Amino acid sequence: MADITAGLGTGRASVGAVLDFAWSAGEFTATDVMAATSLTRSTAIDAIDTLVGADVLRELPNARVAGRYRSGRPARRFALSPDLGVVVGIDAGDTHLSVTVADLLDRNLVHHRVEVSQTQPAADRRALIIERLGAALDEAGVSREQVLAVCAGVAAPVDRNGISPPHPDGFWERTNPGLAEALRGWAPVVHVKNDAQLAAIAEGAVGGAIGCRDYVALIASERYGGGVVVDGHVLHGAHGGVGEGVVFDHIMGVGSAVGLPYSVQDAARDAVASGTVAPSSALGRLVAEERIDPRLVLTLAASGDPDALLVTEHVGAVVARIVGVLGSMYDPARVIVCGAVAESIEPVLEVARRLLPEELHLPAPLVLASELGAEVVSVGAVATARRAARESSVPLLAEQRLSVPA
Repeated sequence: MADITAGLGTGRASVGAVLDFAWSAGEFTATDVMAATSLTRSTAIDAIDTLVGADVLRELPNARVAGRYRSGRPARRFALSPDLGVVVGIDAGDTHLSVTVADLLDRNLVHHRVEVSQTQPAADRRALIIERLGAALDEAGVSREQVLAVCAGVAAPVDRNGISPPHPDGFWERTNPGLAEALRGWAPVVHVKNDAQLAAIAEGAVGGAIGCRDYVALIASERYGGGVVVDGHVLHGAHGGVGEGVVFDHIMGVGSAVGLPYSVQDAARDAVASGTVAPSSALGRLVAEERIDPRLVLTLAASGDPDALLVTEHVGAVVARIVGVLGSMYDPARVIVCGAVAESIEPVLEVARRLLPEELHLPAPLVLASELGAEVVSVGAVATARRAARESSVPLLAEQRLSVPA
């Protein structure tokens, strides 16, 4: 929680404590504040009145007016003001762009998702991100001045200044086309972060890692990449490269950092090309298509199709090796496989769970499919922007509105 500093004198800590409490309290009274913060009644009321005066809290109709109180003096009730501003989460993936405008608590106001070309030049991608950001704000009916925090997720390592290191093929520069600079004027706080790290934040906030202090969110879509949480902290590294998938190019039994959908497609084609699977089979007919939909292969496996199960046996062994490497390096309690493919990945994970104990000496982590779908990075970006608003932007806004002399 950031300090509300200038001009609050000895009331600084109490105002900060009340504001911090208000985020998750919903409707509350001074008594609720006292119970949660150990402030005295007079101090709590003074701090509440200060925040009401700054339009950061609003006073609600008392219980008698609301029809919920029958006798005695009704307690004053308060809540965080609903019109403080909005936050924005951006998922700038390799093949897609999502922009979400959300309120400060729990509601998404607008969500846009478009497909983008993998060969789109960096300047065009940057322009598209800015254009879609503006369009989302227009649809939500809010101005740039109402944006309290922006968080963008990119498929690249990102240092603490939002900058990605150079990539031999220019990939990182294209997926993160100078977003820290491009977004700087859009909010008081702007974060640019690696997409897998945001997936880890999403899983810890509302997904399969709630209450877990040691886990990996493994993005398995276009390329493998891991968001690593150890002892409750998201690991970062000097250049934001913790969990970067290029390591899997060098792991025997994996051989590439390309994501799980491509592993499914390649295994299916190889099975038909080798004669193991007949071209006339259900799987063979899928392979005959110009582009194999990996979800259809996995659906076949889930129905018990023996040919598709051969594919999942191969891909499951690859996933077991990947999770084994992550398990040996970071000792997670859980590994959560994320991305659009997660909704149909269970047949692969069944194989991976069976083979995983052979891949590491430590106890095997629990391997789960994410329930957050293709928007897992967007969820993490919004959660990160909300936290930035809570810890920095709103306290700063309160300070500016109060402007109380020292």
